[in-house]
Amino acid sequence: MTKVRFITESGKIKAVSAEGHTGFADSGEDIVCAALSSIIQTTVLGLMKVAKIDVRCEIDEKEGILSFSLPPKLTEREERDAEVLLQTLLLGVSDLYEGYSDYIELEVI
Repeated sequence: MTKVRFITESGKIKAVSAEGHTGFADSGEDIVCAALSSIIQTTVLGLMKVAKIDVRCEIDEKEGILSFSLPPKLTEREERDAEVLLQTLLLGVSDLYEGYSDYIELEVI
């Protein structure tokens, strides 16, 4: 199972972590893991390359860990752009969770 955690502060998402393998299918055939990884990695790319935010990111493919956090100080534009991307990510993960809750644990704290 993959545990996805959204960490909020003052109602805004500040960090996201995904840990573990979903176990939906064998490695290389796991569509749930692929979908989850894809939307999280795309969000990180959007934050870094489009919004130009210096995101702190950790990836450990063997352990199935992908986590990232926003820097503590953001401009008003960066904060707005980050929140749009992160709320979109939350919608995507929530949608996957609805269909595959046996394989994904979702927590917003």
